[in-house]
Amino acid sequence: MAKVRLLRSLVLLMGYACVAIGAYHLVLGVASVPGEGSAGATVDSRERFYNAVFLGYGLAWLWAARQTPIPARWVRGLAGIFLLGGAGRLLSLAVHGPPQWFQLALTALELALPPLYFWLAGADEEAAAAPGPAVRVRM
Repeated sequence: MAKVRLLRSLVLLMGYACVAIGAYHLVLGVASVPGEGSAGATVDSRERFYNAVFLGYGLAWLWAARQTPIPARWVRGLAGIFLLGGAGRLLSLAVHGPPQWFQLALTALELALPPLYFWLAGADEEAAAAPGPAVRVRM
């Protein structure tokens, strides 16, 4: 039950965080990125486009959080995309060197959180399939 509650909380948190971050960057464009104030219209356009997609990614997390049970396949897939983003940051680090410090903190999160999601992914489905009275956790 604790794993189910933790899974649901983390999936909701990830969804809300991604929606908020995506909306923030979509509205502010390149001005929302530390050190990128001098970037031109092309970078601003790309920033706004990618963050519309990131906002949608957050909505996918929120959709998953509202399913009963939370679909493990979706959690694993969404966490895999997040891990891929962290791998992309590592590639950039290897090719171009270290970015602004906050980007390094984000890289750490993008590499650390997916294993936690992979571990928790099946908790709700397993609880739903277990014999005995069904107890649903809703937040």
